[in-house]
Amino acid sequence: MLANLRAKYFSCSDRYLISMAKKQIPHSDVLVIAPTRGLRLVDPFELWLWHELFVALIVRDVAVRYKQTAIGIAWVVVQPLATVAIFSFLLGKLGNVPTGGLPYPLFAFAAMVPWQVFSRALVEGSMSLAGNRSLITKVYFPRILMPAAAVFGGVVDFGINLVILLVMMMWFGVVPGWQILLTPALLALALLTSLGVALWLSALNVLYRDVQFVLPFLAQIWLFLTPVLYPASVIPEKWRLLYAMNPMVTVTESFRWAVLGGATAPEPLMLLVSTATVFIVLVSGMAYFRHVEREMGDRI
Repeated sequence: MLANLRAKYFSCSDRYLISMAKKQIPHSDVLVIAPTRGLRLVDPFELWLWHELFVALIVRDVAVRYKQTAIGIAWVVVQPLATVAIFSFLLGKLGNVPTGGLPYPLFAFAAMVPWQVFSRALVEGSMSLAGNRSLITKVYFPRILMPAAAVFGGVVDFGINLVILLVMMMWFGVVPGWQILLTPALLALALLTSLGVALWLSALNVLYRDVQFVLPFLAQIWLFLTPVLYPASVIPEKWRLLYAMNPMVTVTESFRWAVLGGATAPEPLMLLVSTATVFIVLVSGMAYFRHVEREMGDRI
């Protein structure tokens, strides 16, 4: 399938590049492909030309992820449920973490749903280039498709975990309100956050293999810096804006409020700080990724 896609996209890409080259150099039959210069972000038109390959990469990543495993895609549910079960005893029973009257398993799992999307996308997106070395060195396509496909493939896991969450809500007798309509926007914010970080780390991993050793530690620390297993209200108010510079703070708290309801809505200022942070990380990640892209074929 990939072979057919390669052939198809080589022809599409060649026709596009040749037509553009003829407009610039009408009397020349020579097409020169050279690295870009200066600051450049992604080219939306070029990405659209490769949208079918992008979909194929997502399908491949999802299919390969649980290939030759005993319980297959059930790992999507087992991992967050096991984490919630352990911390329900440690924090819910022994630690008496405030949950606003909600059962602790439901309180924690509601935030675990967007967190699982982020953490998986963070790790797999950051390792996507190094894990596809043969494809990158032999075939031309926009390299950003690799981490992007790994990130957006997490939508499948999100859907499965969301169904489990709704079943848990029925079990505990919790009925969602109108706020649940905001969950797609919060999912998009989580995906853009993970994409921005994955662009930085995947590009860095091409140059420095230390990234693959830092990733598990980074994901673990990031979990404890995010209000997944505890509410953001335990953070002193004077530190809230600094705390909101972690975009997943607002994502997890807002998602918990959107699905489970509650009297306290997310603070608008914290949401603004988190959104601005996502934008900065995403744009800078694109710029750095495009900068490193010029030498990826030689350094990977």
